[in-house]
Amino acid sequence: MNRTPEYFVPLARWLHWLMAVLLLAMLFIGAGMVASVSERHEWLLHLHKPLGIAILALALLRLAVRLGTRQPPLPADLAKPQALAAKASHWLLYGLMLLLPVLGWAMISAAGDPVMLSESLRLPALLPADASTFALLRRAHGYLAYLLFLTVLVHLAAALYHGLIRRDGVLRSMVGPK
Repeated sequence: MNRTPEYFVPLARWLHWLMAVLLLAMLFIGAGMVASVSERHEWLLHLHKPLGIAILALALLRLAVRLGTRQPPLPADLAKPQALAAKASHWLLYGLMLLLPVLGWAMISAAGDPVMLSESLRLPALLPADASTFALLRRAHGYLAYLLFLTVLVHLAAALYHGLIRRDGVLRSMVGPK
């Protein structure tokens, strides 16, 4: 029996909502870090680094689950441009969830700082220390973080549109059965 799934598999749903919380936390932590250069906010950096690596690992797992399972289809009556936008925005989200942590890791490496996940767990440097590379990567990381924030907002708006206005099952497919 090869039925079209009505819901995403439970692991995909669990990863989606876990990562939603982590990404929102990361965006607020990042905003707090750039809003102040005070050493009083250094604890945010100590949260930001391991959280970024956790997001990277979960994004890899999430991508594997996505590629290894069948997803519910978009509604048949959804306009082609909307369907294309939905697919493109999902791949953009996956790309940003993978790229931003790697970019952050490379940026910290280019700063000559260690990427510490805990007091004893240190990641290897991705790049040699170089101030100009650090500056470029920092700028790119910031711009891509804004793009992620914007993409998350559009994703949330689309989910609410499907759940509250169209009531077409798209939001329910990620929430799961009652």
